[in-house]
Amino acid sequence: MFPRVIVAPMAGGPSTPELVAGAVNAGAYGFLAAGYVTPEALAGQIARTRDLTSKPFGVNVFVPGEESTEDVAADLAAYRDRLKAAYGTEPGDSTWTDDHYPAKIDVLVDDPVDTVSFTFGLPSRDDVARLRAVGSRIVITVTSPAEARQAAELSPDALCVQGFEAGAHRGVFVDDNAPTYGLLAALRLVGAAVDLPLIAAGGLVHGADIAAVLTAGAVAAQLGTAFLRCPEAGTQPLHREALGGSRETAITRAFSGRSARAMVNRFMTGNDPAPRAYPQINSMTKPIRAAAAKAGDPEAMSLYAGQTYSQAPQGPVAEVVALLDKQLRDAIRSVGSALDQATR
Repeated sequence: MFPRVIVAPMAGGPSTPELVAGAVNAGAYGFLAAGYVTPEALAGQIARTRDLTSKPFGVNVFVPGEESTEDVAADLAAYRDRLKAAYGTEPGDSTWTDDHYPAKIDVLVDDPVDTVSFTFGLPSRDDVARLRAVGSRIVITVTSPAEARQAAELSPDALCVQGFEAGAHRGVFVDDNAPTYGLLAALRLVGAAVDLPLIAAGGLVHGADIAAVLTAGAVAAQLGTAFLRCPEAGTQPLHREALGGSRETAITRAFSGRSARAMVNRFMTGNDPAPRAYPQINSMTKPIRAAAAKAGDPEAMSLYAGQTYSQAPQGPVAEVVALLDKQLRDAIRSVGSALDQATR
């Protein structure tokens, strides 16, 4: 159904046509990230990826949540005042937005890709039908058995099961005291809840990790942090540098108003807890994060990374894919040898 290795969609810059095309040309699979780009920019990225490869690839779309009620306004105003006082940069607009979701679905209907995946919730039945009518497969990201059962009602081609080890945003449908499962536990529980192919995601940076999730029932492994340091990735230079360090990671709402795993810095420690208001806070903090990047200050940037980022490989995407494949094969051979010896 999918190659064993999938390069995850990483919104905000890291996912590029060069990264996705490099991955699929090397025998893996890859997703462009539609989040935070205009429909016109998404169309351009799809066209550019097709210039670089004739092989299939996918696009990931963020499902917009419900517009916040008025009782969030006071929390947002207080958070805005806190940010402005601390950083001196005017925060961005805190108006709720759907990130041009309907127009992006139109782009994907007019110019179909092999697979469309969804994160943060469920697409409508109409959207699924429109995408299926033009030949696209459907993948829905879930983090729990309950979400998996909801997603299964749309009969997707696969579910992407995300463990809490994953870097960047959690794919929870409702970000309010949602249960947290490690990836292996999530695979076991989701696999018992639904009869669908499962793609594993969260904290995977080594071929042995891929072997583990394949053994646990996944049909493929989706890795993001493992590719952040590839030269083809659009990772911010300071973010790229931080990935070579030893910061701890933690889950925070400080940057976006939605739970996400990042390397701990002063922005996180100084602004948690943050209101549960996505994407308003993401828009609000964007100018501050941009100013920090320009000033060379990683302490006010969103350094998203999975729990095991320090063990991630380096090198061009084709080399990373080849290394992961070798590590995967070595791990399977090692386990097979150990089992053979145990039965002698």
